Amino acid sequence: MARHRKARAWGQGEVFELKASFGVRYRVNGRRQRKAGFATPEEAKRWLAMTLGEAARAGTGLAPDPRKVPTLGEVVDDFLAQRKKTHRAGEEDAGRWRLHLAPYFDHLRPSEVDTAAIRRFVLVKRAEGLSGGTIRIYTALLSSLFEELIEQGKATVNPIRGLPRSLRRLVRPEYDPKSTPFIERKEDLRRIFLALPEPWNVAFALSAFAGLRPGEALALRWASVDLPARRIHVRESILGPLKDKETRFVPILDPLLPVLRAWRLRTGGEGKVIEGVAPRSRHAALRRVLVKLGLARESLGWYEAGRHSFASQWAIAGGSIQKLQTILGHFSVRETERYAHLRPDLFPESDLATISLDLRAGGDEPVEIGPQTVHGQELGVANPL
Repeated sequence: MARHRKARAWGQGEVFELKASFGVRYRVNGRRQRKAGFATPEEAKRWLAMTLGEAARAGTGLAPDPRKVPTLGEVVDDFLAQRKKTHRAGEEDAGRWRLHLAPYFDHLRPSEVDTAAIRRFVLVKRAEGLSGGTIRIYTALLSSLFEELIEQGKATVNPIRGLPRSLRRLVRPEYDPKSTPFIERKEDLRRIFLALPEPWNVAFALSAFAGLRPGEALALRWASVDLPARRIHVRESILGPLKDKETRFVPILDPLLPVLRAWRLRTGGEGKVIEGVAPRSRHAALRRVLVKLGLARESLGWYEAGRHSFASQWAIAGGSIQKLQTILGHFSVRETERYAHLRPDLFPESDLATISLDLRAGGDEPVEIGPQTVHGQELGVANPL
């Protein structure tokens, strides 16, 4: 006779015992959930009853009972711990919360965080001298926490998403990405490469001709460099997970191919492409070269001279923005367009000749434009051209 396995009562939830603590298993909206770390089974049962009750209220369209919902300070530790595993800036986010957000929001329950509370926070931080862009990072972290709480049934709305326009202006970045400096002439990219010492010249080439972030170039291994297929598999960064999380393939363009071939012969083609150097020393090396070549400018550093220059040179040459998005590893093409910050005086001649039309008088004489005449005719109200 066939034995039937007893179905686990996920819907009602259950408490289970671990080596040094207790945990719970339950189901919300058809998804299996679990949580561990309770000191006693009674504590686990109380938490389970509260969670299932809040989930039931959310399922009926009722708001969570605010008396039973924990404060942000009681839930943020779990949120930040998980964020450290999934976000490269997880450690920085923990510091941002502790130093800036905690004094204003830790004691509040989700339903108590409204526009007025956020406005007080923003105005105080602006009075402290923080820029709108910096404060925006803090409010984005608060927004991420609320999105997590909404999924858990502990909040019904994200107050950051409904901020009035007047408040959004206070957290708008003042920095214009179109003003970001970059190396405008390809010949200067060559001069920088030739002037940099090894191995920083190779690292610079990976950024300026493949668009790799500095951390990605320093973490790159020869096993990820396929010279015959002319592609690089970007898998990791020295800072941790990739900024955009997913690995990507980037092409090895013509200027970079001979550099990598020669460097592979020099190094043996094993391990990391760039080894035996202190990562921070690249800044001093580049600064000396920029000064020597007369290219030094404010805010022109390794990132701008390399990755920003690659994106801009790609766009100036008429390359596809969609392909550039893939190469740079951006989630949105709008972010890519911010990198390819073309200046009006850097449009190629092919763009300047897009509209083919001869405006010369008779087709062969140049048009002379003075302050008051065109073709010798005075400009007046009756003849505005």
